[in-house]
Amino acid sequence: MTLRRATIAAITVLLVYLAGLAVVAWATEQEPVDSSRVPLPDITEPQGESCAEDTDFIRRNHMSLLKHKRDETVHEGIRTKQFSLKGCINCHVVTGPDKLPVSAASPDHFCRSCHDYAAVKIDCFQCHSSTPEPGVLPADHQADNALPGSLGAHGIECK
Repeated sequence: MTLRRATIAAITVLLVYLAGLAVVAWATEQEPVDSSRVPLPDITEPQGESCAEDTDFIRRNHMSLLKHKRDETVHEGIRTKQFSLKGCINCHVVTGPDKLPVSAASPDHFCRSCHDYAAVKIDCFQCHSSTPEPGVLPADHQADNALPGSLGAHGIECK
């Protein structure tokens, strides 16, 4: 009697295993759906004419570029416009309903759109401003109020 039970149990396990494989095979053969279950980040278009490098290069290397720029500026005193955080913030501004730039505290902020998606903490704005300097926004993005928080301490002017 125990041999019969063992055989039935083995056949049952084998059938469940094969059914699982069939479900996996069926699921992988389905046509891909256009919409993902996870929403992709909403990346706003930059305000400037062109970026410092092509988009794919910047997406892959921006952190290395910013770290290198930081080391050149802080440790060696070399200040240039290329790859400056200030330049990125001035160009990739996102405005709220009040036509003022949103800060990094807002989920709509340019940097947060990808960093939240990738679950990466942004620590740049503990020291740096996350909004552009007054006067760098196009006229249709200007509000009557002055922009909060500039990077005046860095003395780099990117236009």
